[in-house]
Amino acid sequence: MKYKLLLISLLAMIHITPFAQNATRNQKMSKLISENFALADSQYRYMMKLIPTGELPQTFDKNTKQVLTKEITWWCTGFYPGSLLYIYEQTKNETIKAEALRALKVIEPNQTYTGNHDLGFMMYCSFGNAYRLFKDEKYKQIIFKSAESLATRYRPTLKLIQSWNKNQYFNCPVIIDNLMNLEMMNWVSQNGGSSQYQKIAETHTNTAMKVFYRPDYSSYHVIDFDEKTGKVLKKTTHQGAANSSAWSRGQAWGLYGFITMYRSTKNAAYLAHAKNIAQFYLNHPNLPVDLIPYWDFDAGQQPFAKRDASAAAITASALMELGQYSSGAEKEKYINAGVKMLESLSNDHYRSKYGENGGFLIQHCVGAYPFNSEVDVPLIYADYYFLEALKRYKDWYLK
Repeated sequence: MKYKLLLISLLAMIHITPFAQNATRNQKMSKLISENFALADSQYRYMMKLIPTGELPQTFDKNTKQVLTKEITWWCTGFYPGSLLYIYEQTKNETIKAEALRALKVIEPNQTYTGNHDLGFMMYCSFGNAYRLFKDEKYKQIIFKSAESLATRYRPTLKLIQSWNKNQYFNCPVIIDNLMNLEMMNWVSQNGGSSQYQKIAETHTNTAMKVFYRPDYSSYHVIDFDEKTGKVLKKTTHQGAANSSAWSRGQAWGLYGFITMYRSTKNAAYLAHAKNIAQFYLNHPNLPVDLIPYWDFDAGQQPFAKRDASAAAITASALMELGQYSSGAEKEKYINAGVKMLESLSNDHYRSKYGENGGFLIQHCVGAYPFNSEVDVPLIYADYYFLEALKRYKDWYLK
């Protein structure tokens, strides 16, 4: 009888422990989420005062103590209004909302821009969130027009969307980041627009899965093509450490992109591919204990190489969604890894204090290390995906 009671007790512990662990995790995350959005509200109201009229923030120069901005067609301009909208959604601060609406107005002309592939970053992270929150038909039409503009860059011979125009480095380049712009194409097709946009997105994804990925599921950054024949000219990098290396943010873009493609299509091959990318990323021997990667997994000079907090923020958000399409121990693995990244990003090393870094939240990011551009600085897209990851945990797991 004593052994039977012991067995029952042990079985009860086996069933209770995961729930107890989740309750503890949720308690910590509830506090972390509240703290971060409160800080974000204060920081972005501080940042607003430092931005010149008609411009949008990109990073902060610690030497000049200035918030640096970019032209409206810069690929990152959608992240500032997108971040403001995530903050407004949580805090209902009307000052934050008003600034988001101002920023949207600044980038509205981008809906007809066809100079590169970044329409999804610029227009869906911004107007996509605005339409989700406010259901303004004008915003929907802007997203539709942006998808139309992006579709002009589809190249049938490549079965891919061309990323950049021909330049001194490349003939017809496509970069792994391009997977992030396909979410907008799918959304338009599924919300009353042409079905052709989703067909383009799926064709691009199918081709990218074949040509970008190595046997270990790391990806190249750039593949250059002959536009007339579709022949691959070279597989290389532009922002990574070497042609054969795994540029950390590129791995994050790929992971996130395949997950969003699975969400839109329910194509099991996309989910399987995403899980393989996650496996490469999370099990890499060069991934630090705090899960904030070096700017390139093969950068060399570890542990002194620069970290890229932006890659961790993107990956954390992607893992939150990957957990939605997983179960059991696998689900917990993805969520726990994402939580660990968010906890690391929230510590005093990676997260700014109020009034620091021009109002940006996340510091120690790397833009383009080989060009000594935006190295060890805050970056607007790190903030965006950090806030998105927090929101996703709250929406999906904080119950």
